[in-house]
Amino acid sequence: MRAEARHQLKQDRFSRATMHAAEQTVHWTVEHKGKLVIAGVVIIVVIAAALGAWYYTERQDERASVDFGKALQTFDTPVRPAGMPAQPDYPSFASAKERATEAHKQFQDLVNKYPYTHVAHFSRYFLGVTSAQLGDNAAAERELKTVADYHDRDLSGLAKLALAGVYRDTKRTKDAVDLYKQLMEKPSRTVSKAAAEFQLAETYQGAGMTVDAKKQYEQIQKEAPAQSEANQLAATKLQELKQ
Repeated sequence: MRAEARHQLKQDRFSRATMHAAEQTVHWTVEHKGKLVIAGVVIIVVIAAALGAWYYTERQDERASVDFGKALQTFDTPVRPAGMPAQPDYPSFASAKERATEAHKQFQDLVNKYPYTHVAHFSRYFLGVTSAQLGDNAAAERELKTVADYHDRDLSGLAKLALAGVYRDTKRTKDAVDLYKQLMEKPSRTVSKAAAEFQLAETYQGAGMTVDAKKQYEQIQKEAPAQSEANQLAATKLQELKQ
């Protein structure tokens, strides 16, 4: 009943908007009586098509959300220790590669089946992530670049963070640094400034750019409260650089 009520409310809102638009055309019908029959038929066809498309989209979103949930479950399924047999009641994968392969397939199916939904956008992000896990860095870069250009700032931020990780893993340090700095300048709900700062510092550290890493960790310490986790972690990293 709740689903039907929600559907009815959405349909009512759509109908009110349609009626409002129709009311705005009353003066036109008075002046063009000769065309009224033809125009009426056209309006009926357009409204019917719009209602059909709207209802179809709603149904598509519902089905896409269910399938997306299943793909996420696959992505989060644990990998069992080497030599341990599969347990019928506890889904698991023999390796991270096996899991990434199956999740990648499911996310690709989502993009193919629901190309015009939000689910497709999120699925493209996971296509990039699973491609990186499978070692296909070219595909990972292609998918993550696409998502990084979306107007959804939160999803775009996640894609940039993952893309920077691909660059870091493939020794493209400058490209990784540029992306982390972008994320620091324009943080989002999914990627905070502090998260981007730590990734940048670790990128410097991993590339042997000790001076830059030290400066970044010191900057984090300066910005973070004295007893915060970020401050303490930065202090630990600075100690590592001294050894």
